[in-house]
Amino acid sequence: MPRVIMGSFVPLALMMATIVGIGYFYWESGVAQITLWLQDTELTQSALGWLDSVGWSGLRTVLAPLILLFAFTPLVVIVTLLLVAVFMTPLMLNLVATRRFANLEKRRGASLLASVLWSAASTAAAIGLLVVSIPLWFIPPLILFVPPLIWGWLTYRVYAFDAVADHASRFEREQIFKRHRLNLLIMGVATGYLGAAPSLLWASGAVFIAMAPLLVPLAIWIYTLVFAFSSLWFSHYCLAVLSAMRQTEPVPIDSTVIDVEDVTDLGDPPPQLPKNTPHDA
Repeated sequence: MPRVIMGSFVPLALMMATIVGIGYFYWESGVAQITLWLQDTELTQSALGWLDSVGWSGLRTVLAPLILLFAFTPLVVIVTLLLVAVFMTPLMLNLVATRRFANLEKRRGASLLASVLWSAASTAAAIGLLVVSIPLWFIPPLILFVPPLIWGWLTYRVYAFDAVADHASRFEREQIFKRHRLNLLIMGVATGYLGAAPSLLWASGAVFIAMAPLLVPLAIWIYTLVFAFSSLWFSHYCLAVLSAMRQTEPVPIDSTVIDVEDVTDLGDPPPQLPKNTPHDA
């Protein structure tokens, strides 16, 4: 829909402004630091010598910028994911709910603060996993699996929560996460791999460095559209599961409404009516 496509330009503009600002202040110093590290490392010197021997000496000039881009990519992915969640998910969730689930009651099991805290905690955990897993990225097969798995886990955590935050009670949300965790994780990993696709632009080496002003915005916009698709997918799936759950199962009172342990005085018990006896009859 045009509204959704136009909405994707808001995260794109914010990301580009952030990247231009960071690049202006830190790009040259970052490339210089990586270049010094490459020169001081014996292993990289051996690798560069091998590149010279096979006629790829031109890669020396783009190796440091490419390493910096690869290191910066996970942060770009995570921030783009969160920007889509903030600026696009409410719009798209409202469209899905209005057009497909107009009669679905909103039980508001999570506040805006709860959603923010959930996303912040999930993001912190994902960043920690990315940092810990960096050594695995240098093993060729694992770099194809580890980052998309982490991004997919974060995608599922953020978008599945937001999809049901307004419509589901806390109990319903917990049941959806419990019963459909595997499906939600598979959806997240699938979109995680889609989100990794723009990173292939970095692999163009010198061509990418030369055309960075054009390719960087294109890559970020692709990230934005992928995460917008992810948010829509989770919205449709989770609201459909919630609707089916309400049609087939009685919903117990949410334990967050009344906490029995916090109730100290419920008043006197209702009087017991005497049983009828044959004489009374």
